Amino acid sequence: MSLGNSLFQARKKCGLSQEDVADKLGVSRQTVSKWETDETVPDIRQSKKMAVLYHVSLDELIDFDIDFKEIQDAIAKTSEEVEEKINWTNAWGKKYPILLQYQANVNIPNYAHRINVMLDELKQEYNFSEQDAMLVLKDILYNVWKNRKNK
Repeated sequence: MSLGNSLFQARKKCGLSQEDVADKLGVSRQTVSKWETDETVPDIRQSKKMAVLYHVSLDELIDFDIDFKEIQDAIAKTSEEVEEKINWTNAWGKKYPILLQYQANVNIPNYAHRINVMLDELKQEYNFSEQDAMLVLKDILYNVWKNRKNK
């Protein structure tokens, strides 16, 4: 995502107009428009003021990703009671249909047994809770997959 698009997304997320931002920063609306269209870039002082105005860090402003920020906010606001009601397989299955289809073909008991052994090892060796062991194993699996994908 370009810097201009990051600035635009962050401003929209806060419900501010270009005029609002211009007034608060002491610049013209056209200047804000030029920043958001990558015609020019704000100086570091203006960038810092925008970060404060948009309630994000300067790093977040530069790399503002509306989808990622919304996901983080949703996760932070979700209670344990609500989490228990969510069928994550169905939710992710809309994006990744294999999650709704593999059960008929994969030898689940075989993999489940091996995963249970690894979970027990993590719990015993590092004194993790059930949840922490699952999260660590999930993170290890993700990183192994990511490394294989990048080769």
